[in-house]
Amino acid sequence: MTSDAVRRVRSGSPWEETFGSAHAVAAGDRVLVGGTTAFKGSVLYGEGDPYEQAKVAFTSAIEAIAEFGLGVGSVIRTRMYLTHQRDVDEVGRAHRELFGTVRPVSTLLVVEGFVDPRILVEVEVEACRGAEQS
Repeated sequence: MTSDAVRRVRSGSPWEETFGSAHAVAAGDRVLVGGTTAFKGSVLYGEGDPYEQAKVAFTSAIEAIAEFGLGVGSVIRTRMYLTHQRDVDEVGRAHRELFGTVRPVSTLLVVEGFVDPRILVEVEVEACRGAEQS
């Protein structure tokens, strides 16, 4: 992919059409995955379980970077948004299981809420071609 090539992937989320956005965008060597929750279609996985929601959301984000030929080892940044401070340890555990050997830079924020009150966790991922770890 040349540095001026931009490619977009959609997840099929209704919010992408409503807001005019893509799920993931590759620009040059970088791939950015926007806010991802535990929703797949109209089904919320892990309702009431922050650990499970984080695992599902991160897995969906990893699937998005796979569309560009990248894997977990190419992840250089993660962002986690939670609605409850009490969920920090469970979301951190899910993050560690997926990224513990990769060790991307990470940000975790507690926010007021999401568009659906059943969502406990939303994540973002940034990956970079050439950053893969063996």
